Amino acid sequence: MNGLSFDIAHLLAGGLVVVSMMMLYQDRLYALLNVFALHSLLLTLSVAWQALIQDAPHLYVTAAIALLFKVIVIPMVLHRMIRQLGIHREIETVVGIGPTMLAGICLVALAMVVMLRVTPQANPLAREDLAFALSVLLLGLLVMVTRRNAVSQVVGFMSLENGLVLAATGARGMPLVVEISVAFSILVAFIVIGVFLFRIRERFDTVDVRALDDFKGRRRK
Repeated sequence: MNGLSFDIAHLLAGGLVVVSMMMLYQDRLYALLNVFALHSLLLTLSVAWQALIQDAPHLYVTAAIALLFKVIVIPMVLHRMIRQLGIHREIETVVGIGPTMLAGICLVALAMVVMLRVTPQANPLAREDLAFALSVLLLGLLVMVTRRNAVSQVVGFMSLENGLVLAATGARGMPLVVEISVAFSILVAFIVIGVFLFRIRERFDTVDVRALDDFKGRRRK
């Protein structure tokens, strides 16, 4: 692999980490969905580039699935969903943006140190892509645990899954049947989550997850 191919692969994977950090900074749902679409677009480009440099045509299927569902379908559906739910407002966070960003930086540093140390004999491109992928995964998890709004937690879950796809493609791809089954699993999970959000809205007139905690507390008394 020549130096240019290596650099482009790292640029795309590193871009995913940067956009994951941008998700932590967003405080409005529409902005968060737009950043997630950008995140998924970078994933699409990264997977397509891996398909080219690895000479793995089946990865183009993964890139096409990411482009169709994560760049186009899911953001459009979520935009429509938040309009129907009437929740286009600021996202409430568990902690402030500043501490969240600091925690994100620490998680990225941790992912880099851990992954580069436990894979010293691996292919340089694969081990560094895995470090980026672990960073994306941890940042997606951080989005989920620091946001009170259920829709933003769905976005965190989807970005977390982007990290898993990046890891799989960086580690010399995965079988096509696995890619398709994962895509359908994510689609089914998204549909279930959509139904769940509407049910929360109907029952509690909000999608703030604190309503569930309050309801649980009242039932215990």
